[in-house]
Amino acid sequence: MNGEAAQVYRVTVRGRFGALSDEARRYLVGAQGEHDILVSAYTPEGTFTYDARIDFFNLRYEVRVGGADPHTVASNQALGEAATFLRTMGFTHRDLKVTVVDMSAIMAELDRRPRSAQRRG
Repeated sequence: MNGEAAQVYRVTVRGRFGALSDEARRYLVGAQGEHDILVSAYTPEGTFTYDARIDFFNLRYEVRVGGADPHTVASNQALGEAATFLRTMGFTHRDLKVTVVDMSAIMAELDRRPRSAQRRG
């Protein structure tokens, strides 16, 4: 990033499973407890969660980037990571959607708010 300050983004890639192989479905059923949305986090390597019906899934990434268009770079980076993960695991998918939140902007806004407003939430 050539000395530029990195911005922190939380990127969620959502989608639906496609026609899963029996092996992939068995794996997902067996690992379900490890991929509950309530124990997920945004991490550089990504966190994979899915619903009990094994229909919808989320991949959550924390991406740190800078440059002229960091929002797009963060989105593309997470989408690429998600596609690689899904392909590696043998999970067919469809309807991928990406949501990007600039955490640096949120933190900057909180820093600008008076302390009394921050306590009220």
